[in-house]
Amino acid sequence: MTDRFALHYVPEAFSVAGQKLMGRQSAGVGLLRAIAQADGLADIGCVAADRSHADAFEALLRADGYAGRSTWVPPSAPQELAYYGCLYHPGPGIERLAWRRLQAGEGLYSLCGIAHTTANHEMMSMVADLLVAPVRGWDAVVCTSRVVRDSVRVLLEEQAEYLRARLGACRFELPQLPLIPLGVHCAGLRIDEASRAQARERLGIGGEDVAVLFLGRLSVHAKAHPQQMFTALERADKDGRRVHLVQCGWFASEAMESAFREAAALLCPSVRLVELDGRVPGHKHDAWAAADIFTSLSDNVQETFGLTPAEAMAAGLPCVVSDWNGYRDTVRDGVDGYRIATVMPPPGAGLDLALRYDDGVDSFDMYCGHASQAVAVDGAGLAQAYGRLIRDAELRRRMGASARARAEREFDWSAVFVRYRELFAELGERRRADPVLAPPLPRQAPDRPDPFRLFATHATRALNPTSLVELKADASLALVRQYRELGINRFAASSLPTLEEFGVIFGAIGPRPMQVDELIDTLGPWDRATLLRGLTWLCKMDMLRITDGGR
Repeated sequence: MTDRFALHYVPEAFSVAGQKLMGRQSAGVGLLRAIAQADGLADIGCVAADRSHADAFEALLRADGYAGRSTWVPPSAPQELAYYGCLYHPGPGIERLAWRRLQAGEGLYSLCGIAHTTANHEMMSMVADLLVAPVRGWDAVVCTSRVVRDSVRVLLEEQAEYLRARLGACRFELPQLPLIPLGVHCAGLRIDEASRAQARERLGIGGEDVAVLFLGRLSVHAKAHPQQMFTALERADKDGRRVHLVQCGWFASEAMESAFREAAALLCPSVRLVELDGRVPGHKHDAWAAADIFTSLSDNVQETFGLTPAEAMAAGLPCVVSDWNGYRDTVRDGVDGYRIATVMPPPGAGLDLALRYDDGVDSFDMYCGHASQAVAVDGAGLAQAYGRLIRDAELRRRMGASARARAEREFDWSAVFVRYRELFAELGERRRADPVLAPPLPRQAPDRPDPFRLFATHATRALNPTSLVELKADASLALVRQYRELGINRFAASSLPTLEEFGVIFGAIGPRPMQVDELIDTLGPWDRATLLRGLTWLCKMDMLRITDGGR
């Protein structure tokens, strides 16, 4: 099990502060906490856009108790990742990172991504591009459920079939596709009796009443269509018990909020509706504490694992869920709750929906919504499952205890992150054992060339090793400082030498014209690309004269 690795810090993927909270973001926050609290993890590299992002990443780890080392690795220095052995990216798009790795040396480290969803075009393209990117068999894309892996395989098979027909391709190297679930921090979801009593009192739920909880985005097209939930709760044999439906989440719009309330009033008039904004601190805790049963009838193609059933299990709640996506890997039917059978059209019934999305007629949400309209659960079986649990407190207790034990054993981050560390170590072993049989690949992505190569014929001539450079009489470091601070130049500071480095350049150029290669030799270890840009910038500022030197 590895004691160090590197993480690609994309702030959006590790924050739940936004108004549009996604499960992958909750998982990202949970992962950081697991990293911070893991035993024996001594060193973490942080690939981030700049040092401020790396500092923010380190602050998050320290806040959760991390005591080890954290080091910023600039994206321009991929060779530094050789020390860490593996770079984790919070999405499936490791193809761009594979191209970047070529600059450092292909066998220096492994890449590991994760596929949360494969339904939108961006993610589909990322997966398909794995076949043409320099991804190796000692890289990995973690699949959070079996259905994710199945979808990834379909995309790869379709792309391979096209490449064989179009280009005669006959050899494909794919990353590993290991199954590792998302995690939850079970200790924070354990509910005591005092918290339960207080939450139920706040929400107006009586001691003998039954509270059914749905927690997540409240969206008919992007999460779970609520009609069958409402109808089955109304039709369930409740044996006279009062039932409350707690919906803890957030609406995408006022229209969506109105639509939910309209449907609930029509379809389950005898069920008391309790609405909680899941983005408000404390509301989630009240929802978990007050509930007797958790339900989520996901029917959406963008859903792949489903974090809330695992959280519900950790909270000790029996679950009534659709037999859909990753729910199949979490809730055991008849043990931790009930999985209700689903039905959908066969392959070939949705190509027009894919084309509408591709043409921009439908947004991603609407594409998912149209597809979900053709997914149904067994309504009679759903009503029966609700009825059994509503009527039988002992069944709820027994299934809830089973669910909690399973969550602590299989889905607690302490167990899930061990699997990640074992995966990183295994990828390292595969990489070190991989024989070098193929010729080396070019060390640059063909569709991301150096602009000064791609547009080389735009200019009259290029600066070359024998070009002569000479400071003009009025050139000075004070003038460099003044010009750098002008609004028309300030934006480009990150791609040019620092003021101190310009001072070194001024000190190295003597009183006579000097060849560029001589200047480079004089300066010693130096970022050549930044130096060359700095020289032409000085020429742009009329402080340096550049002339041909014999070529």
